Amino acid sequence: MQKLNTNRFSSTFVTNAILIVLFVVFIIETIMGGSTNINTLVRLGAMNNQLVTVEHQWWRLFTAQFLHIGWLHIASNAVMIYYMGQFMEPLLGHWRFLTVYLLSGVGGNLLSYAYGSDSVVSAGASTALFGLFGVVIALYLANRAIPAINYLGRQALALAIINLALDLFASHIDILGHLGGLISGFLLGIIFGSAHLRQYHHKLRVIAAVVAIIYVVFCLHQGIVINN
Repeated sequence: MQKLNTNRFSSTFVTNAILIVLFVVFIIETIMGGSTNINTLVRLGAMNNQLVTVEHQWWRLFTAQFLHIGWLHIASNAVMIYYMGQFMEPLLGHWRFLTVYLLSGVGGNLLSYAYGSDSVVSAGASTALFGLFGVVIALYLANRAIPAINYLGRQALALAIINLALDLFASHIDILGHLGGLISGFLLGIIFGSAHLRQYHHKLRVIAAVVAIIYVVFCLHQGIVINN
């Protein structure tokens, strides 16, 4: 049985940097017209399927994860990102954590692009946050013998299920983005693994990488077809 000791890896400067960036961007939103102003959101890089396809503004798949719509939106996401980052950044390592966070955000927006409404403007770090849930679940499946990981994995799974269930009853929530983030994070968790935990077999990591590539290509294709 492996032991988990993260005392010497306790720094979470990447998590703190992410939170600082989110709040700085939110202040910019407020100064430029308000975080609930559609024109402001669009100008700063929020997701909109038509702009991505017709205007080829593919960067919105990345930038949308840094924008938020209202104080409650950024507050709820910031609290959860801070909470998840306290144990995930030490587990993954700083650069793995940043990589899976950012890529999960893009992965969530990809599914929203593939099947979301063309008329909707969406934004938020919750795509990346659900990606962190997915990463924890992947680590949990490979390291269930470690009590701490077993607990965290079951907790992340419960949070993901509860939040997705709540999304079904909230018309203003982009459930596709959340689901896409969860899927992306799970695949990335298998591919990248942890700096301090048992890794998946290399064959499974290759399979996960292939599935991730197929997922990206499929979402891009579906988004272009639907929007055209």
